[in-house]
Amino acid sequence: MGWFKRLKDGIQTATRNKKDTPEGLWYQCKSCKQTSTMKELKENHFKCPFCNYHVRIGSYDYFDLIYDGNYKILFDEYQSKDFLEFKDLKPYTERLASARKKNDVTDAITVATGKVNRKPLTIAAMDFKFIGGSMGSVVGERIARAIDYAIENRTPFMIISKSGGARMMESAFSLMQMAKTSAKLTQLAKAKLPYFSFLTDPTTGGVTASFAMLGDVNFAEPKALIGFAGPRVIKETIKRDLPEGFQTSEFLLDHGFLDFIVDRSEMKERIADLLYFFDTKD
Repeated sequence: MGWFKRLKDGIQTATRNKKDTPEGLWYQCKSCKQTSTMKELKENHFKCPFCNYHVRIGSYDYFDLIYDGNYKILFDEYQSKDFLEFKDLKPYTERLASARKKNDVTDAITVATGKVNRKPLTIAAMDFKFIGGSMGSVVGERIARAIDYAIENRTPFMIISKSGGARMMESAFSLMQMAKTSAKLTQLAKAKLPYFSFLTDPTTGGVTASFAMLGDVNFAEPKALIGFAGPRVIKETIKRDLPEGFQTSEFLLDHGFLDFIVDRSEMKERIADLLYFFDTKD
């Protein structure tokens, strides 16, 4: 697959719903409820111009924001299959077909390689819109292949997490990806290549319990929900009220789980700083 820069707008939010915003011209902020144009939102790095709320965006949007210009998509040929013949309200095959039809990604993670301020970087970015960003066998395999690529080409590696956790339709095969990706990151460390873990809203479940918290540097967007179980489940289990701001990126920073929080407008420069600091040249 050749190098390219995507030309179409890529915001992946409710603004694509014509019932809510005719022709996709407007966006109403979920936080402050103020309305801005899609043009204003995109020019502001997909952040609300009024309250700085970071709108959920997808993998291609992050690639466009981070890379210098062109980037190359890797391992898109790996596709999820219904090898367990799983069915809940509808068959897993239908869920996969629907997710692929509605979205411009083929699974819950997309891998790309390119340069950030002229420094090479391989990125695996998750998409919440694809079955809740759930981690299935293809997510694990694409991460594994991306790590192999990073080792072979001597590039730092970064994962942008945005997930509801393990994909229940793949049962234990999904849970196995926690161990698989963690083991592959050990290989990356042995190759003396840095791993940057960027946590966005939301990062939960088995993703948090595996690769999302294993970075040499762990950082997040403002006010991102980060945790294993949800706040409601935890509250019902321990029968106690939770601290204010519990499971936000700010709370995790205060308690030592994150190295820093970065505004999306400063994201590329902070990543470039990391690449220069962890220079992998022989």
